[in-house]
Amino acid sequence: MTSDFNIKKFIIVTLIVSIWVNVSEVFRYFVIVMPATRKFLISVPNVAPMNWRVFSLWGLWDTVLTIMIVFMFWLVARSFGNNFQSILIASTASWTFLFFLFWVAMFNMSLSSLGLALIALSLAWIEVFIASLISSKLFAKE
Repeated sequence: MTSDFNIKKFIIVTLIVSIWVNVSEVFRYFVIVMPATRKFLISVPNVAPMNWRVFSLWGLWDTVLTIMIVFMFWLVARSFGNNFQSILIASTASWTFLFFLFWVAMFNMSLSSLGLALIALSLAWIEVFIASLISSKLFAKE
């Protein structure tokens, strides 16, 4: 992997990785997080809504998320090479900043059950690991 940052390659990798990230985020939210959150916070009116405003913000979140994952992989691969170790380090670092801190805070504020937090965190780590793996394969192509 070259050490020079290629913005065109970065954008292409980010766009391709974003397909996986969006599919994974939508699945996790609609199948697991939204129903469990609504059940856990049943007394909160209109909790976990899905409307155009929320959907738009979610799109922005997915964009930032994908850029972070791809850039983190690029940084780690620049130091350690494009290999499994870099995928593991980059995915775990991204997961820690993007998901772990959020779900610990949600649980700490009693806005999530421990079970939901553990399931969401596990699925999020798999999501980020696969996104880093895809980034690795795409950056390897020169």
